[in-house]
Amino acid sequence: MFYWVVKAILGPILHLVFRPWTEGADNVPKQGPAILAGNHLSFADHFFGPLQIRRKVISLGKADYFTGRGIKGFFTRLFFSGVGTVPIDRSGGKASEAALRTGLRILREGHILGIYPEGTRSPDGRLYKGKTGVARLALESRVPVIPWAMVNTYEMMPPGRPLPKLGIKPGVRFGKPLDFSRYYGMEDDRLVLRAVTDEIMYALMELSGQEYVDKYAASARVEMERAARAAKG
Repeated sequence: MFYWVVKAILGPILHLVFRPWTEGADNVPKQGPAILAGNHLSFADHFFGPLQIRRKVISLGKADYFTGRGIKGFFTRLFFSGVGTVPIDRSGGKASEAALRTGLRILREGHILGIYPEGTRSPDGRLYKGKTGVARLALESRVPVIPWAMVNTYEMMPPGRPLPKLGIKPGVRFGKPLDFSRYYGMEDDRLVLRAVTDEIMYALMELSGQEYVDKYAASARVEMERAARAAKG
């Protein structure tokens, strides 16, 4: 209920101020489970990604978003609950398996699950290598995977900027569902998982027009921070 209250309040305001646009929304099924696999350019993605479709999008987010203290922690929890985020432990190992099970449960319940395969926001607006968790979910759940590309949200609200820039229209493109039925039953094969993930990332590259970088976004961010420190000193 809270999700729809937030959307009903924020939706008209965001439409009025930013004039967001969308393409291919008809590719999202009107009922039944599906995975929306998207690029992740900006904090603004949480607002504008689900805005253009009528179904609720549930996403998996860091448990840290829900454990903060004080007023800031309260409003952080309120925001992520309002945009349909479910807390998970992303520390790896058994936590990763638990996150997978949570995603499968959401899909079994007939919901739409939103995933950012890059695992974190792009540090420079380019598209980075996807993690294979999205492939495991796709093969184990056997539900449609719809590429979900954010456009202009990096320019509007790059990392570190607290408020979005005005005058930039954010957009969302939904691609046609990807068919991975040829790989069903092969979710334990690492090569298959990489092939499925790369196909998803290629579809996102085509939809978004981003330059693709064959490394993980988290590693690229560390390299950039290290280079910035070296330049200073």
